[in-house]
Amino acid sequence: MAKQGQMGLETITGALGRAAKGPHGLPPVELWNPPFCGDLDMRIAADGTWFYLNTPIGRPALVRLFASVLKREGDRYFLVTPAEKCGIRVDDAPFLAVEMQVDDGADGRVLNFRTNVDDWVACGPDHELRFETETATGGLKPYLHVRRGLWAKVTRALFFDLVELGEERDIGGAAMFGVSSMGAFFPMAPANQIKDFA
Repeated sequence: MAKQGQMGLETITGALGRAAKGPHGLPPVELWNPPFCGDLDMRIAADGTWFYLNTPIGRPALVRLFASVLKREGDRYFLVTPAEKCGIRVDDAPFLAVEMQVDDGADGRVLNFRTNVDDWVACGPDHELRFETETATGGLKPYLHVRRGLWAKVTRALFFDLVELGEERDIGGAAMFGVSSMGAFFPMAPANQIKDFA
C-alpha cells in the first residue's frame, strides 16, 4: 500500500500540472469521479500542517496545489485528479482561517478571511460560520465554510476578534450572541453564555 500511495502522489502531482482549471481558478474536482487508488500516507494536522510519510511538506506551493484538489465525500477526504482518487487523513478541518479583514459591502459588513493556503473567503450565506463546543475545554471552536464541504478552523486570535464584533439578536424568541456578515447572522451561543465560551 505504501508503494501504491507513493506512486499515487507522483501521479497526482504530475496530473495537476495538466488539469484544467475551473471558473474560479481551481480544478473542477466536483466533476471528477475517478476510481479509488488507495490511501496516501498523508495527513493534515489540526494546526493546518500537511505531512507526507510523517514529514511536514515544507513547500507552500505544493501544499496549495494539493489543497486545490482536495475533495470531501462524507467524512473522508481525497486528493483527486481526472484519473485517480487517493485518500488522506484530516485531524480536524483541512484549512485554517489565519487572517480577517472587515469591509463594507452592499449588504453591510463583510468579514473576509484568508486561509493558510492563501485563499480569501468572504463570509456570508454561501460561506457560513459555524460554532461547535470543544469537548475538552467547553469553549467554542469556530469554523468557516471554504468550498465544496471543506471548512477552515478559525484561529483562537480571530475568534476573539469575532466576539468583539458580536451582537445580540432575538432568534426564535431566544437572545443569541453572534456575528453578522453580508447580511447573514451566525449565532455563537445563547447571549447569557458567551462569556463562558470566550
